[in-house]
Amino acid sequence: MTVPGRFITFEGIDGAGKSSHIEATVAWLRERGHRVLVTREPGGTPLAETLRELVLHQPMDTLTEALLVFAARRDHLATCIEPALADGQTVVCDRFTDASFAYQGGGRGFAPEVLAQLERWVQQGRQPDLTLWFDLPAAVAAERRAAVRAPDRFESQDLAFFERVRAGYLARCQLHGQRFRPLDALGSRDAVWAQVRAALAGTGWW
Repeated sequence: MTVPGRFITFEGIDGAGKSSHIEATVAWLRERGHRVLVTREPGGTPLAETLRELVLHQPMDTLTEALLVFAARRDHLATCIEPALADGQTVVCDRFTDASFAYQGGGRGFAPEVLAQLERWVQQGRQPDLTLWFDLPAAVAAERRAAVRAPDRFESQDLAFFERVRAGYLARCQLHGQRFRPLDALGSRDAVWAQVRAALAGTGWW
C-alpha cells in the first residue's frame, strides 16, 4: 500500500527569497530518495496558470480576486496536489492558502470570514503538513524586488500594503503554529538555508 505523501508550502512576501530555497529543498529531498512534485500558486495546472495571469495583471475588485485565486486552487488540488499525495509523492508548493489570508485578507482588508468559507469549500480539510514562512521587513523585500524584476499588480503596492501582508502571515502563524516554521529571511542565503534544513530535519519525516 502506498503511504500518502507530505505537503510542504513556502510562504512570504514578494522578495523574501523563497525561490532559491525551494530549489535547494527539492534537491535535498531527492537526494534522500523522495519523489517530489514542485508546483506553485496561483498556478500549477493549465487552467490555474491562466487564472494566475488574470490575477497578476488584470484590474479587478478584491472579491473577484479572491474567487479567482480559490478557483485556481480548487483545480490545482483536484488535478495535481491530491493525486500526487495519494501516490506517495512529496509536494513542495510555492504559496498556498496562507497567502490568500495574507494578501487578500491582510493586504486588501478583505473579510476573513469569506476567505475561511472559501477555504472550507475548496480544500475540504486539506492543509499543508509543514509551512516554511520566510519573514522579512517590507522595506527590505521592496529593495530586493526592485533589483531583479518589474512589478506585477501585487508587487507594485506600497510598503503599507506589504506590512499588512506581513501581519497577515503572522496571524496565520499564530493560528496554525503546529505546522508553521517562521524563518528569519534577513540573513545570507547560507544562513537562511541552515534554518530551512533544520526545519525539514526537525519534522522527523526524512
